[in-house]
Amino acid sequence: MASHTIFDLNDGNKLPRLGFGLWQVPDEQAPDVVHQAIRTGYRLIDTAAGYGNEEGVGEGISAAGVARTDLFVTTKLASQDHGYDEALKAFDKSLGRLGLAYVDLYLIHWPRPWENRYVETWRAFQRIKQEGRARSIGVSNFTQAHIQRLIDETGVVPAVNQIELHPRFQQKDMRQFHDQLGMVTQSWSPLGRGHLQDNETITELASKYGKSWAQIVIRWHLDNNLSVIPKSITLERIRQNFDVFDFQLALEDVARINKLQSDKGRIGAHPDDIRS
Repeated sequence: MASHTIFDLNDGNKLPRLGFGLWQVPDEQAPDVVHQAIRTGYRLIDTAAGYGNEEGVGEGISAAGVARTDLFVTTKLASQDHGYDEALKAFDKSLGRLGLAYVDLYLIHWPRPWENRYVETWRAFQRIKQEGRARSIGVSNFTQAHIQRLIDETGVVPAVNQIELHPRFQQKDMRQFHDQLGMVTQSWSPLGRGHLQDNETITELASKYGKSWAQIVIRWHLDNNLSVIPKSITLERIRQNFDVFDFQLALEDVARINKLQSDKGRIGAHPDDIRS
């Protein structure tokens, strides 16, 4: 991977900046979608136990015929599997469904603070990493307080925090916090679930650069030093979303998109509230 397309993680491993997300992709569709994504050029594949498609993702990875060492595979712990022993068992099941000997990144999907088990879960993650079955470990949807508690009680800083992030919900305070700790910020729902498609600023910039609205938004993430995992099940859009390395937004255009931040921009649930 070219240096401009990767991040150096705080544990010495490398993460592709642009990946392919599998949220809401049915298991039966996942093999073909993943196969097409890898053939297009994606090397980061992001799934989760909670997505119910790890088996299909594994089939797609196998069918693509790309060396395992050239791929970066992420999966996540299902919410009901918090706890030390529970997390270890759940990870074994994820590896089995994926058909892999290891994953490159394993994330705690949600903190579930009302259960008060995410620290012991994080200790299980450390064991999984020490055993080499997850090359890197991180979290998803964690707040600053959640992350700080992990560090205070275990001394281990997550490599990544995957959070909702898009032009209408930019999470600047979280990004600054991650930067201070050497963590990578990874954006889920990076396209705002289509809410930006008709935005005047985005459509104007799409016309200016001769790109799709989605390509403009993905490029905004990359130009803000974010890792980004857009999702599509349409081959044309899979290819289009990857075709973002031949241009860069001018600083004034990044600034225009930055102004789209909204106090009402959050689409998903707050991490302290979600109960799934």
